Amino acid sequence: MTTADPPIRDASTVLLVRRDQGAASVLMGMRGAQAVFMPSKYVFPGGAVDAEDAALPLARPLATADHDRLLAEPRADAPADPAALAGAALRELAEETGLLLGRAGAGCDLPGFGPAGLVPDAGALHFVFRAITPPGRPRRFDARFFLADAADLTGDPEDFSAACDELSHLHWVPMDQARALNLPFITEVVLAEVAELLHSAGNGPLPIPHSVPFFDNRTANPRFAQIA
Repeated sequence: MTTADPPIRDASTVLLVRRDQGAASVLMGMRGAQAVFMPSKYVFPGGAVDAEDAALPLARPLATADHDRLLAEPRADAPADPAALAGAALRELAEETGLLLGRAGAGCDLPGFGPAGLVPDAGALHFVFRAITPPGRPRRFDARFFLADAADLTGDPEDFSAACDELSHLHWVPMDQARALNLPFITEVVLAEVAELLHSAGNGPLPIPHSVPFFDNRTANPRFAQIA
């Protein structure tokens, strides 16, 4: 008797990069050894979308190009909700690192944001990668990866005092050293893509990519696509 694959859940991940100390670095942390999904691996902050994420107030929406690409290649069981995906990214970043991407405003009761008088800022995010976990794994996610600049944080990028304990060893890793860590395969691929984007950006604003790579593992027959 075979065990049925778990349902695919929407998830959001944030690649938060710093470019104020010379070479670019990215924020990463290590999952616990007892974690069901990717134990002891270094990952970016992120997690599954919660039902409440769709209702989060946003200081700015996603850029139109990012919003439209999140709607592309929908799953039959769960069409994407761009606002919920962005809300989850901002919430998970706040929970797992204590760092906030927000703008001044009222009406948000999300921990971290409300007490600071901030509203989460989806305009600080750019959609850069999508990957669905292959069949046969204990958990499966349709993960959207967002790129954000640490210059848009409202506090000290070194202050992780408000982080929960889901990720340990939170630190800024130079991009050219990150791939030496114990990483999931897909994390290595995303790092390579983002390194190319950062190279093209130079010292300017983070760019919206020309297209978004998509590792589609909905079935046992993997597929690679570019979301234009």
